[in-house]
Amino acid sequence: MESSQKVLKEIITFIVIAFALSSIFYFFLISRGTLEAKGRLYVFGLMWCPGIAGLITRLLFHRNIRGFGWGWGKTRYQIIGYLLPFSYASIAYVIVWLSGLGSINEEFSPNYLLLISLGTITNCVFALGEEIGWRGFLVPQLARLTDFTKTSLITGVIWSIWHYPLVIFANYNSGTPAWYGLTCFTVMAVGMTFALTWIRLKSGSVWTAMFFHTSHNLYIQNFFNPLTKDTGITKFIIGEFGVALAVISVIVAYIFWRMRSRLPDTQLKSETEVLAES
Repeated sequence: MESSQKVLKEIITFIVIAFALSSIFYFFLISRGTLEAKGRLYVFGLMWCPGIAGLITRLLFHRNIRGFGWGWGKTRYQIIGYLLPFSYASIAYVIVWLSGLGSINEEFSPNYLLLISLGTITNCVFALGEEIGWRGFLVPQLARLTDFTKTSLITGVIWSIWHYPLVIFANYNSGTPAWYGLTCFTVMAVGMTFALTWIRLKSGSVWTAMFFHTSHNLYIQNFFNPLTKDTGITKFIIGEFGVALAVISVIVAYIFWRMRSRLPDTQLKSETEVLAES
């Protein structure tokens, strides 16, 4: 049986390595002031830092890369992971359009087949790097030390802070004051984390989190945002730095928090038991 001290040491090691590696790409992105630098190659590198940190940590402590949830699990959870962000984003944006806080941009006419197919594949490649770290490594480890609520809150706060340098010093924002954007983003990210934590622990598969993250980025950044026209204060309402998704994410978090009793008990199980579930 592993001790709580050893699990905590692994978590701290992971966090230190993740932020140390990320600082390299923070520098490149901040110095250029845009996430589009080098064709988003720096963004790709940054998003893979948590995953690489998780793999390094696992190798340091266990000499293997098991326990990340590599198994596919039940397909229904993969489907839920992909459809859930599209669903909550649809609700948020429909409310925005109907209320007049934003209007439909009729000039936006994407190739929907290309958006869904190539967009999904591309975003999966990017999102997988983060999810191997945050939900593949960090969530299961935290879940061995504490309950679902604290696991979600801790992961959500760390995940939010990891984005802060880009929000404050680069152009990962919507043009609102930094304090406002950071507040909305943090509430949204923590709220999302309750759903991400639940489907990761329930399915035992990191791929569910990858599909969730992929869908969120794809449809909000590449579909709903450009489909919405500014009517004055729209930038304060929509996107990852607006209040609409922040409010919706709190509702989503509450729904999954209510379902926490359906999750398997993972606290301080033996290495063999944890690997069997992952």
